Amino acid sequence: MTSIPAGSALPALLHPFARPAAPRGSFVEIVAGEGAEVVDAAGRRYVDALGGLWYCNVGHGRLEIGEAVLAQMRRLEVFHTFDRFTNPTAEALAERLCALAPMEGVRVFLTSGGSESVETAIKLARMAQDLGGHPERTVIVSRRPSYHGVTYGAMTATGLPANQQGFGPLLPDIVQVPHDDLEALDQLAEGVQGRVAAVIAEPVIGAGGVLPPRPGYLAGLRERCDRWGAYLILDEVICGFGRLGAWWGAVHFDVRPDLVTFAKGVTSGYLPLGGVLVGPEARRPLEADPATVLRHGYTYSGHPTTAAAALANLDLMEEEGLLSAAPGIAERLGTGLAGLVDGEHVLECRGTQGIWALGLAPHLEAPALRDALLAQGVIARPIGNTALAFCPPLVVTGAQMDRCVEGTAAAVADVTGGRWTGA
Repeated sequence: MTSIPAGSALPALLHPFARPAAPRGSFVEIVAGEGAEVVDAAGRRYVDALGGLWYCNVGHGRLEIGEAVLAQMRRLEVFHTFDRFTNPTAEALAERLCALAPMEGVRVFLTSGGSESVETAIKLARMAQDLGGHPERTVIVSRRPSYHGVTYGAMTATGLPANQQGFGPLLPDIVQVPHDDLEALDQLAEGVQGRVAAVIAEPVIGAGGVLPPRPGYLAGLRERCDRWGAYLILDEVICGFGRLGAWWGAVHFDVRPDLVTFAKGVTSGYLPLGGVLVGPEARRPLEADPATVLRHGYTYSGHPTTAAAALANLDLMEEEGLLSAAPGIAERLGTGLAGLVDGEHVLECRGTQGIWALGLAPHLEAPALRDALLAQGVIARPIGNTALAFCPPLVVTGAQMDRCVEGTAAAVADVTGGRWTGA
C-alpha cells in the first residue's frame, strides 16, 4: 500500500470544488467555531459570513445538538429504514417536518444531503407520472442559472455549464430555460408536446448568483404546472429553515409546491441530512397500488442520529425565534452592502431577507476579493468571477454584520489598489 508522503506538497484530502493541484499551504484550516464566528489553526477569528456553505442557521458550537446526538447514539446509533424497518427518531422528525410543510397532506423521504434530495425528487416525479398513467412525461425543466447539486441528475439540472464540463454525457430529458422567463418556458413546453414531468426551481437562486424571483414568477410556474399536469419542485436546500424569514421560501413567496427538496438548515449542517417533502398530488399515484415498491433509497435514509440532530436544531430555531432574524439581516447587512455600490467596481447589491450578494465589475474578480476579505477576518464566497455571496448564521450580531460590510469595503480598496473609496 502506498500513500501521499508526509512531506508532499499535496494534501492527502482531495478537496471538493478546489484545484486538485493546490498545495497544502493554500488551505485555511478551521479548528473551532462559536456563534457566527470560526477560528483557524493560527488563532485568527473570522465572521462566517456564508454560514459554512449556506447551512449553519443556528450558529456554531451549539452543545444542545451535540448532547441530543450523544443521547441518541447511546440508545441506537444507527439502523436502516429499508423495507419493514423504522426507528422512532426518524419517524418523529418526519412528523415534525410534515407539521411545518408549506402544503397539506405531506410525507417525507429522508436522504443524506441536497444532491441526493434533488436526485430523489426527479425520480419520484418521473415515477409518479408513470404510475399515474403518463409514462410520456419524463422531461424535467430547470433554469439557467441555478444550482441543484453534483450527482448526475442534480448536475444535469444545474444551470451552471462550468459544473458540467468534463463529466461526460448528462441525463436525457432534463432541459433548461432562462430564469424568470415564463415565455421561454411556454415555448419549451410547446416543443416537448405534453411531456413535462416537473419544473424545478429555487425560490431564490443561491449558488447560481443570489437572484430573487421577479414578482409573480413563481406563481406563474405553479399555474403552468397545473395546466400541464406537471409537478412543481421547489429546491429549498438553501431557502428553507428560516433563511427567508419563514420555514420555507414557498411560504415567503406564497406558492404551493408539489415536492420540496431540503437539506443544509434542517440540521444547521451539524450532521449530513436532507430530504423531500412529497405532497398529495405526487403521493397519490405512488400509493394507489398496494403492491408498488419504491425501489429507491440511501443507506442512511432515516439515520436516527442525524434525525436527532435535526430535531434539536428545529427546537433551537423555535425556542429562540430565529425565523424572525432574517429581516434584521436584510436591514443591516443588506443595507450596508448596498451602500458599497459605486457603479465602477461594485455594480449591484442583490438578495432578500437573509441571503445577499454583490455583483462585481469584471476587473474586480470575486476570488481575489474573497482572499482580501479573509485578511479582514470575514469569510464570504465567490460565485464565479463576478459575485460575492453572504448568508450568515441567523444568530449573527449587528457588530458582526458591520464587520462584514466594513471588511468588504477595505477588501475592495485593497484589490483595486486604493482606487475605490466607497460609494
